[in-house]
Amino acid sequence: MTRATARRRVLRLRGDGRTFRPDALAAEEPLEIRLGGEPLTVTMRTPGQDFDLVAGFLVGEGIVHTAEDLAALRYCAGTDENGANTYNVVDATPRGAAALPLSAHRNLLTTSACGLCGRDTVDAVRTHVRHPVGDDPLTVPPALLYGLPDRLRAAQRTFDSTGGLHAAGLFDGRSGELLCAREDVGRHNAVDKVVGWALREGRLPLTGHVLLVSGRASFELTQKAALAGVPLLAAVSAPSSLAVDLAEELGLTLVGFLRGEGANVYTRPDRIG
Repeated sequence: MTRATARRRVLRLRGDGRTFRPDALAAEEPLEIRLGGEPLTVTMRTPGQDFDLVAGFLVGEGIVHTAEDLAALRYCAGTDENGANTYNVVDATPRGAAALPLSAHRNLLTTSACGLCGRDTVDAVRTHVRHPVGDDPLTVPPALLYGLPDRLRAAQRTFDSTGGLHAAGLFDGRSGELLCAREDVGRHNAVDKVVGWALREGRLPLTGHVLLVSGRASFELTQKAALAGVPLLAAVSAPSSLAVDLAEELGLTLVGFLRGEGANVYTRPDRIG
């Protein structure tokens, strides 16, 4: 199996001093995702929890919605120059007919609208949401919210050795307990790994939960949270305008700049109190 880190010899500069020493790097390798034996997409990721990553990606694309929708996940053909399995190809077998991925909708919309696809894109996501988050009764005290980044940071073991990974964490919205934490070179992959874990554990929809991401909150991350049934998405950095539009449309609480004892609540502030 491939590893989440790699080691390289580097020149370390400190003031006028220079030394050579080994350094840990976050691994980055391609992962080809196949659906029923047919190529679907290729993503660059940090190896590890690949089945969670694929399962979460399929949830985020509206292809599967519960654990019962996914019949099997397996590594398949993919070898290096020595004939060893690279573990860089995963085939997912869905039960029943697989839905057209949202990425296909986005590509078509972008082509036909020449980039003016924001409203249509939000509508496309809304039609794929199976677990409406607007009616979720979750309320989170500010003090509980403020404590989540430190809990996620304490779980970032690979970040401690490399300093080069994003993280996503799933929390119980009432107790603040960290249920799952995942790291990856891509913030989208980290979220997919968390959602995929929840799918495979039979936990979807994620009613009453909080999803925290270590970077900014993009449209895609908001989409992934909504499709998993998460009522509150928080980020330590800023959200994009389209992320706020989507969150407002769906009734999802979107929190940004969650640092120390402060945050900005962009949508559904009634859940914070």
